[in-house]
Amino acid sequence: MAVIFASLFLVGSFHQPIFSREGRGKLKVVVTILPQAEFVEKVGGNMVKVMVMVPPGANPHTYEPTPKQLIEVSEADIYFQVGSGIDFERSFMRKIIEVNSRMLVVNCSEGIKIVNGDPHVWLSPRNAEIMVRNIYRGLAAADPKNEEYYRRNMEAYIDELRELDAEIRNILGNLSIRRFMVYHPAWRYFAREYNLTQIPVEKEGKEPTARGMIALVNQARRLGVKVIFASPEFDRKKAEAIAESFGGRIIFVDPLAKDYVENLREVAFKIAWSLSRNE
Repeated sequence: MAVIFASLFLVGSFHQPIFSREGRGKLKVVVTILPQAEFVEKVGGNMVKVMVMVPPGANPHTYEPTPKQLIEVSEADIYFQVGSGIDFERSFMRKIIEVNSRMLVVNCSEGIKIVNGDPHVWLSPRNAEIMVRNIYRGLAAADPKNEEYYRRNMEAYIDELRELDAEIRNILGNLSIRRFMVYHPAWRYFAREYNLTQIPVEKEGKEPTARGMIALVNQARRLGVKVIFASPEFDRKKAEAIAESFGGRIIFVDPLAKDYVENLREVAFKIAWSLSRNE
């Protein structure tokens, strides 16, 4: 891997600076996760070509970039990092920048308060709005001739995000029970936004001990929990075993789905349905 990074650094070092865009086509943009691709494509429209480092179904806590991806990074104009402490970026961001030291690197989480080191900031629509504004600023800096185009697209998508926020508040607003159990604790920002509480099975990336498992099962029974929400990227069998221990079931919710608006709307309906069963 070190040899790959070194050779790609030599390739990237000869690239024309992105701010000289005469005769060039679409901005070549790299993002870490799929929701960012949605954000960039909504703002960038037909002016961008987006490559995602962590592909569908992969786990951003453990995924490693492929040599093919690193070649694409070496040709990129902009890298939009999540910037909230996601493990992939902690492990590889420095070397990714070495591969292409001339690309503009934008921290999408600038202006977002990171809570207890939780990197899943994009799962709050209000945080997503901040990320979209940061993306707009990055695209406008790289391609100032099209700033007005990016601004109009940004404003239209922010309207969508605000409509989504209002819809989710309506979906979740009247629930009397407001705690839900998740296998992987990705939904802290979503829960905070809508006055919910997630009960995580995993804590600090670790599965519960035998004693912790007993406590979780007792808590689930006491609260009348009938569902564990699990991410497709994590071990289904382990989540199912826990659910079976208190007579519950698994429902999958994807924190990394690309279709951001539709996905969060679906998550809200799933949580509302599961909690209404406990009332």
